[in-house]
Amino acid sequence: MTFKEEILQGIPSILPEMPVYDLHINHAPKRKAILTLEEEKLAIRNALRYFPIEWHSQLAHEFLSELHMYGRIYMYRFRPMYDMYARPIADYPAQNQQAAAIMLMIQNNLNPLVAQHPHELITYGGNGAVFQNWAQYLLTMQYLATMTDRQTLSMYSGHPMGLFPSNPRAPRVVVTNGMMIPNYSKQDDWERYNALGVTQYGQMTAGSYMYIGPQGIVHGTTITVMNAFRKLLGSKENPKGKVFLTSGLGGMSGAQPKAGNIVGCITVCAEVNPDAAKKRFEQGWVNELIDDLQSLCNRVKIAIQNKENVSIAFIGNIVDVWEYFYEKNIPVAVGSDQTSLHNPWSGGYYPVDVSFDQAKEMIANDPDAFKIAVQKSLVRQVAVINKHVERGTYFFDYGNAFLLESSRAGADILDASGLNFRYSSYVQDILGPMCFDYGFGPFRWVCTSCDPKDLQITDQISLTIMKSLQTEAPEEIQQQMEDNIQWIEHAEQNNLVVGSQARILYADSNGRIEIALAFNKAVGDGILSAPIVLGRDHHDVSGTDSPYRETSNIYDGSRYTADMAIQNVIGDSFRGATWVSIHNGGGVGWGEVINGGFGMVLDGSQECDEKIKEMLFFDVNNGIARRAWARNKGAMQAINYETKQTPSLKITDVNLVSEDIIDQLFSTQK
Repeated sequence: MTFKEEILQGIPSILPEMPVYDLHINHAPKRKAILTLEEEKLAIRNALRYFPIEWHSQLAHEFLSELHMYGRIYMYRFRPMYDMYARPIADYPAQNQQAAAIMLMIQNNLNPLVAQHPHELITYGGNGAVFQNWAQYLLTMQYLATMTDRQTLSMYSGHPMGLFPSNPRAPRVVVTNGMMIPNYSKQDDWERYNALGVTQYGQMTAGSYMYIGPQGIVHGTTITVMNAFRKLLGSKENPKGKVFLTSGLGGMSGAQPKAGNIVGCITVCAEVNPDAAKKRFEQGWVNELIDDLQSLCNRVKIAIQNKENVSIAFIGNIVDVWEYFYEKNIPVAVGSDQTSLHNPWSGGYYPVDVSFDQAKEMIANDPDAFKIAVQKSLVRQVAVINKHVERGTYFFDYGNAFLLESSRAGADILDASGLNFRYSSYVQDILGPMCFDYGFGPFRWVCTSCDPKDLQITDQISLTIMKSLQTEAPEEIQQQMEDNIQWIEHAEQNNLVVGSQARILYADSNGRIEIALAFNKAVGDGILSAPIVLGRDHHDVSGTDSPYRETSNIYDGSRYTADMAIQNVIGDSFRGATWVSIHNGGGVGWGEVINGGFGMVLDGSQECDEKIKEMLFFDVNNGIARRAWARNKGAMQAINYETKQTPSLKITDVNLVSEDIIDQLFSTQK
């Protein structure tokens, strides 16, 4: 059977053989056993409803075994045997290019070179799923292969509910992930309802089919680390010979050593999973591997002395590194942490003094003890970070719920007031005021030809446009423009591609629109050999409401609301998006964030030009308007500039109140 025939068949008519459990693949840890006996029965009923009745007796035993062994029903028997990767768009059986492009993006998210736990359909973050099980994958690909441009596929947390009549301008796919009733959105709720097979944690770009490998975050990480050093050193001193200490190499965190190399510092990144560290080394994302502390210390001393630009993966626990560096007086200039603390009890963070294998055993068989060990480890980690900060380290939270979970563990993480964290998140200090408030965010594109030559062409197009726009850009964004021009000039030589031929570039509304229009013209003129998929990370100006990350620099009290993300996905859906998604959870954890995204296929048509202008404008300026209403200075400047450029844009003005009036008012109340 050919690849196209396998896609078209969906769930096979003949029960396939059970594939061998591949020990060479990085598998998800066993999940918490949380279901009651009656709930286990319900989970089996839910799983069997995908299959013919005559298979139920055999599959029931099999699925119950999976549930007990792994904590989830993945339906391994139905994992396809063809290679999983993004193929050229013409290789997909489809009635329209939009559907074929989505199939390409789904397969990229599940590519073993890209995905963290590919056989469990998890792309990154320990639990960021594309689907809950392989039956959902098979059915979704079949629906996409057979749908017309007058149908829309509704995706309920990985489950394809079906094709519904729509129209050519409507999205081809609408995705929701983890959309729980608010009172049922705690960590154990995810464990329970995911085990039942009725919801999933889509992270951000995992469940929305927009992940492009660690490149997807390396640009933002580069901007963040670069500006962290600028805050510490000023503009006259460069980061050469300065240490950036952090942790995590599994999914998106794998971008950190590559970003450190681009910035020019010494990056030390701890990772407890040897397979994850070796994978990044083999992919060229980290320069050296070291597995004992003394050797690490000696190597870093040499790197400091020689002012090297090098990235080192330490196979071991980050707490040990912080403590050893303090003991040995290794100066840490910039520090952070990117373990998956949004998922603290299921393998997102591994405690110190417990081996990787022991920790996995505890997760499966003694989750209460594991939780205690994690919290003790966080207390210890914060204590030593505080000591480094007293010596001059600049530490920032990288939006992974490190500060939040440390506070819940009882760590010494609050400031003198006892109300706020003693360290800022990277959005509060860097990306929020420097990028998001001005509309700069992680715009991205994928060449559906899968041809590196097309990617080179798009790099050149975007570079030409960015340089042109820089000549007319306001003074407030000149540094952002220059940083992004430098990024795209060196993108190819930085060897960023893992999986699909994709690129990321922080751009504002004007930049995104102009670049997209030029891409669309290049597709129409045949300069690019196949359509381009546009998208962005949900971690953007408008896409995410997250009080401890994306909206942490919103200070009018609205950072705990989620109107912006919901408005964004609805607004994008009727302005031209090919697919849209909205998720509960992502980055900082289940119940802590609402985030959404989109995909848009550029097919070279004039109609597509209109979609670009309408949708990309709203997708950015919705967030700038909200940030301006929150009285963010940069956003107020940016939206004022945009209203002058776009007469049809009308924004409710904010009137700033004198603090003297507030002070006088409340002084009389004492």
